[in-house]
Amino acid sequence: MGLFDQILGAVANPNQQGSLGQLGSIVNTVQELSQQTGADPSTIQSILSIVGGQVRSALQDKQATEGNEAAQTLVNQYAGTSANSEAVDSLFSPEIQQQVAQVASQGTGLDAGIVQQLLPLAVPLVLKFLQSGANAQNPQAGGNPVLNSFLDADGDGDVDIADAIQMASRYI
Repeated sequence: MGLFDQILGAVANPNQQGSLGQLGSIVNTVQELSQQTGADPSTIQSILSIVGGQVRSALQDKQATEGNEAAQTLVNQYAGTSANSEAVDSLFSPEIQQQVAQVASQGTGLDAGIVQQLLPLAVPLVLKFLQSGANAQNPQAGGNPVLNSFLDADGDGDVDIADAIQMASRYI
């Protein structure tokens, strides 16, 4: 099952945090970022996809060294639709932040400085998607299928935040 299927499952499951309101706030934030930067929504989605790949690597490292709970704690702590530079700093070193901005700039044509300014919004947004699978009553309880799918426990590499955002905007 793909990432978006997991997200839809979380929306449909009252025991998980996912909701249509949550998806709507994520899609709206993408639209706002598009308006603020003058970039089209597909460019913002591409940036989120590139950032999402780096978030996945950082969370996989966290999971490998500190366990599933540590990765879930990071998601719960920093997920949101508001800018949060602590979220970026908790996942990426300054060097990685610059690399992400450069790669996103090359992939989208958007200035690397603008991409770097978007990171404090992009990272919490990606984490907000992942939080949708958390247990509604006890977010720290194990078994977040959205996060597990994102971290791609089966190793098939079939994960893309941009596709999930695009599907969410169609779904809403």
